[in-house]
Amino acid sequence: MLDMSIARVLHVLAIVHWIGGVSFVTLVLLPGIRKFVAPTDQADLFSRVESAFSWQAKLSVTLAGLTGFYMTHSLAAWGRFLDPGFWWMHAMVAIWLIFSLVLFVFEPLFLHNWFEAAVAVDPVRTLNRVQMGHYVLLIVSAVTIGAALPGAHGALR
Repeated sequence: MLDMSIARVLHVLAIVHWIGGVSFVTLVLLPGIRKFVAPTDQADLFSRVESAFSWQAKLSVTLAGLTGFYMTHSLAAWGRFLDPGFWWMHAMVAIWLIFSLVLFVFEPLFLHNWFEAAVAVDPVRTLNRVQMGHYVLLIVSAVTIGAALPGAHGALR
């Protein structure tokens, strides 16, 4: 059972780092940039700071996925995905999948180019859209965490 304890600790640490980073970007970085930086420089600063966090987010998302898979497999808990009472497990996988697709597929394939092109046309509107997207992801992530914690301890059954 030591392996499960280690997996759970790594899983929680990865999620704290990952969603904590989303929270920081959403609630501190973007509002700070919008308040203290000239509109013509906001997108560039945001892009530079967020790219510095990108590799960390990729590491955290990967670790959360690996440890989640490991715990589900080790506990032979795959059947929980067929039980509506474990809806929060679906939510965790959905959030993980969304972030994995954004970080590993969408961003390198087209989001980076979309951002640069959109900033060239209307930087203020582009940052509005980016900030709104971050708010949506943060809210959905917070709801998922808020359900997964009691759910993992049997409180939602």
